[in-house]
Amino acid sequence: MTLPGFVMLLCILGAQATVDLRNAAAMAAGLCNTKPTDVVFIIDSSRSVRPAEFEQVKVFLAKVIDGLNVGPDATRVGVVNYASRVKNEVSLKSHKTKAALVKAVSKIEPLSTGTMTGLAIQFAMNVAFSEAEGARKTPGISKVAIIVTDGRPQDNIRDNAARAREAGIEIFAIGVGRVDMTTLRQMASEPLEDHVDYVESYSLIEKLTKKFQEAFCACSNAATDVVFLIDGSKSVRPENFELVKKWINLIIDKLDVSETNAHVGLVQYSSSVKQEFPLGRYNNKKALKDAVKKMDYMERGTMTGQALNFLVDNSFAPNQGARPGVAKVGIVFTDGRSQDYIGDAARKAKENGFKMYAVGVGNAVEDELREIASEPVVDHYFYTADFKTMNQIAKKLQINVCQEEDPCECNSIVKFQKKVEEALLALTKKLDAVTKRIAALENKIV
Repeated sequence: MTLPGFVMLLCILGAQATVDLRNAAAMAAGLCNTKPTDVVFIIDSSRSVRPAEFEQVKVFLAKVIDGLNVGPDATRVGVVNYASRVKNEVSLKSHKTKAALVKAVSKIEPLSTGTMTGLAIQFAMNVAFSEAEGARKTPGISKVAIIVTDGRPQDNIRDNAARAREAGIEIFAIGVGRVDMTTLRQMASEPLEDHVDYVESYSLIEKLTKKFQEAFCACSNAATDVVFLIDGSKSVRPENFELVKKWINLIIDKLDVSETNAHVGLVQYSSSVKQEFPLGRYNNKKALKDAVKKMDYMERGTMTGQALNFLVDNSFAPNQGARPGVAKVGIVFTDGRSQDYIGDAARKAKENGFKMYAVGVGNAVEDELREIASEPVVDHYFYTADFKTMNQIAKKLQINVCQEEDPCECNSIVKFQKKVEEALLALTKKLDAVTKRIAALENKIV
C-alpha cells in the first residue's frame, strides 16, 4: 500500500473511532431516558452531620440529578431538609432544568438541631408530594422519596412511613455511620434489600450514585409482549383465585401498556387450556385490568406442561397478536405439582428466546419452577407459601423490557462508559499499528 493509502486509512480509522466515541457518549448522556417520576430527597442536617459531610450529601444529590431526565413532563425533583424542624428547600414545581436544580441544591444550608425523621416523612407526604407543590396525580407517574440520615429518630417514624407507603410513595432509606438500621427498615419500601442502603461514612455516599441512576432508568421504546399463564386448578380455590387476579393487575400497573409499548395476553389452564385474551386486544391498563377481573375460575386439574406447549405454539404467534422483533415474556403461575411432563415445553420456550418467569404458591414444586424459569434462575423464579403474600412477589418481579442491543439499557451509564473506554483503547492500538507501518514505509522510501 502507498503512503497516501496509509494516510487515508489513518483518517478513516480516526473518523470511525470519533463516531463510536460520540455515539457512546451521547447514549450515556441522553438516550437513556428516565421514566416520568416525582422524586423528593429528604436529607438529615441534624447537629451530628458536620458541615463538610453535609456538602458531600449535596454532591451525591447533584450527581443523581445529573443522571435524570429532568423536565416538567419528565422527572421533577424536590428537596426536604430536616433536623428538629422541616424546611421545603426545593419544590417539585420550582426548577425545570438540571442546572437550576443543582444550583439550588448547592445553596442549601444545614439546620443543625435534632433528628425528627418522622416529622420529615409526614411533611413530605402532606406538603412536598402535594399538587400545590408540583406533584402530579397522573396515572403512571411514580412518587419516590430518598431519605438520607445518620442518626436515631427522636419521633415516631414507623407509623408515618407506613402512611406514606400506603399513599403510594416508594421510600428508599440511606443510612450513614452510626445510624439505627432498625429504623431504616421501618422506613423503607419492600423489598428491603432494594430499598435500604448503608455506608460507613459520608465520604462513601457517592458510591450509591450508580444505583439510583439505574433505579430511575427506563426504556423510551419498551416494546414487549407479555403473556400470563395462570393456574386455575381446583386446588387454588375461588377466594385465592380472586387474589391471583389482583396480583396480575399489580404487575400490569408496572408495565408501560400502549399500542407501541407493552402488550399483554392472558391464558388460564387446569385440565385444559383457555386463552382469556390474546396479545394486543387491549392497549390500555384500564381495559386490561377490567378483562382480568372478569376471568372465570376453571377448576379441575393441573396440566402445566400442556399449558406451556400452548404458550410456545400459540400465545407468541403472529396470528395471535405477537409482534416480530419484540421481546417475549412469559409469566407462569401455579400452586401445585403438574400432572404432566413440563421439561420439553419449558426448554423449548427458552430456546425460542422467551424470557420465562415462574411463580409458585402453596404446594407448588420448586424444582418445577426452577425448570421453567430463565437464567439466572434466582431472578426469574419466585415462591411464597401463602396467597396473601403474593403482592410481595409482584413488587419483586422486575420485567426488564430493554432489548439487549438497545442503547437504553438500565445499566447504560456503566456500559456506555465502558464502550467509551474500549473505543479509546481500540483507537490507540490502531493508531500505534498504523504509525509503525508508516515508519516502516518511510524507511523503505529513504
